[in-house]
Amino acid sequence: MRVLHLYCHPLPESFHAAIRAAATNGLARAGHEVDLLDLYAEGFDPVLSAEARRHYHDTSRNRAGLEPYIARLQRAEALVVQFPTWCFGLPAMLKGFFDRVLMPGVAFDLSDPARVRPLLGHIRALVGITTYGRDRWTALWMGDPPRKVVTRYLRWFVARDARVRYLALYHMNTADAARRAAFLERVRAELAQL
Repeated sequence: MRVLHLYCHPLPESFHAAIRAAATNGLARAGHEVDLLDLYAEGFDPVLSAEARRHYHDTSRNRAGLEPYIARLQRAEALVVQFPTWCFGLPAMLKGFFDRVLMPGVAFDLSDPARVRPLLGHIRALVGITTYGRDRWTALWMGDPPRKVVTRYLRWFVARDARVRYLALYHMNTADAARRAAFLERVRAELAQL
């Protein structure tokens, strides 16, 4: 399966780099073809400019400058989205990717505004991988927006029968080496079964 691993963390020495390695190891172990899209390393511009917003609904013009990212998304059969949870939400870089790339003609058909249709039905598996600085109960109390983005928002765009997984390490700031190692193994094992 062709897997687009959408990775969003600015620090190459972070724990997320270890998670990324575990994820790609699990995917490789299962024989998947992995396309790692590292938003920071690739210098993705997350800002939706005034000009881009003006042409957002014009499917003949809205892809300008984003063609390589769109091609990678359209080629994928599975999507892995990996990010840290900051302020109980997505990093701005990842939110900007969604704002700019999940647009009419790419992620959904808006030709009939009363019946918007998803266009990423070729994606048959969706995995969210994240870390939280706080415990799960606090995240739940806040509504756990990152979980909803993956399991509800992104879920709507992909195949109706897509397998959706959400892997989260809560309270990472207090997680000892054993908990972190267990999470890495969980990520590796889950993605090996994708």
